[in-house]
Amino acid sequence: MVEGGPKARRWSKARGRLRDTAKLLRDPKRLWREHRRLCIAAAAALVLGIAGIVVAYEELKRPADVHNPNAVFKPEKPKKEVRKTVSWPLYGYDRARTRYLPAKGIKPPFRDVWRYTGRPLLEFPPVLAGGRLFLVNNSGYAIALDADTGKQLWKRRIGRLNASSPAYYRHRLYIVNLVPGHIVKLDARTGRVIWKKSLPERAESSPLVIDRTVYFGCGDGRLFALSTRNGNVRWSTELAGAVKSAPAYYGGTLYVGDYGGEMNAVDAKTGRIKWQSGSLGPGFGGTGEFYSTPAVAFGRVYAGNNDSRVYSFDISDGTLAWSYSTGGYAYSGPAVARTRHTGPTVYIGSFDGNVYALNAKTGEPRWIRSAGGPVIGSLTAVGNIVYAAEFSGTSTTGFAMKSGRRVFHYSRGTYTPVISDGRRLYLIGYSSISALEPYKYKAAVADRIKAPKVKQRPKEKQRPKEK
Repeated sequence: MVEGGPKARRWSKARGRLRDTAKLLRDPKRLWREHRRLCIAAAAALVLGIAGIVVAYEELKRPADVHNPNAVFKPEKPKKEVRKTVSWPLYGYDRARTRYLPAKGIKPPFRDVWRYTGRPLLEFPPVLAGGRLFLVNNSGYAIALDADTGKQLWKRRIGRLNASSPAYYRHRLYIVNLVPGHIVKLDARTGRVIWKKSLPERAESSPLVIDRTVYFGCGDGRLFALSTRNGNVRWSTELAGAVKSAPAYYGGTLYVGDYGGEMNAVDAKTGRIKWQSGSLGPGFGGTGEFYSTPAVAFGRVYAGNNDSRVYSFDISDGTLAWSYSTGGYAYSGPAVARTRHTGPTVYIGSFDGNVYALNAKTGEPRWIRSAGGPVIGSLTAVGNIVYAAEFSGTSTTGFAMKSGRRVFHYSRGTYTPVISDGRRLYLIGYSSISALEPYKYKAAVADRIKAPKVKQRPKEKQRPKEK
């Protein structure tokens, strides 16, 4: 650079301006006297910028929970107690997926009757009918066990990867599969494949069978209805995202959530969407995802969501009645019940390690208890006890439905905790099933058995007295 040239002069002027600006910043009074308008404009721009940031944050932050006191709620009487052996033919027990069996006498203490153990993961629970348990492990093997002895009756590979429960209907099993993506129909007596249909994507939605139709969701975002006779598609309806939860049924309508964050009501005969209602989401543009299989009761649909909330929707039009925020993903499917000792209540677990008992009408907590680790699988209510399995310690805990007091603990468990036939609990471990029977049940049976009569020895003849 030549001394005194144009570039040098420009550089000298720039340095001078920088020195003058530095002096002004060190002397605010002078800055205000000489550049008052500039100061006002800069302050206004700063205020507007901060206000814009605040408004944007308020718009994008996690939405507050909803409490709608005017939402329709239909109280129901407590279900009659089951006093005999029953079937558990579907994931979630009944078509509404309430996961509640009002069985009398199924309570601790229990004794171990038998245990079945296999190496592959057992993520989803078995179903039970006709004195048999039917399950599908993570490696894609369908298995039938004798419910009384735990003996394996048959085993058949239906795929390479599975994450759903079968559905039992009229001596047949219907199973959807992840890899390869297909649905199969088996003879429940023998395990023989009756038909198999390929699907456009992976499927992990536990199927539901009503009359001659099987319903389930698929990873391509559609809800399917297939003929049980030959597997032909009756209808398929596109929803807002992948359908991984299982559909629940009530009054001619299917209710299912999707990974687009929508809860959907779909006409079971036609596949027509009756309503869709969105989740609130985690904020900042994110959407919630429904993995939790819903339960239908009291005129509402209840489900957890991956935005950490539990939701309650009006079944008639999808109005959001309430939402409740937990401390982690609400992956778990809820158990919903009203008993003689408790009001209508939603029982659900969370990744935060807690079990929540929420007022089914208002969403307010009745009690909150620690399960000891993340609760990933659905809860089950049997009698007056609600059971939860936790992921980190792989154990199962039972809580009194009224108070939340811990009344049962078992060293096995991971996902869905138990199912029942009204006589026993069948507890699901990471890769095992344990049959548990109440001690009092055995005592009641023993009381009805008459004790055998003891034969008495004949009396000896008396000798005649001596004279």
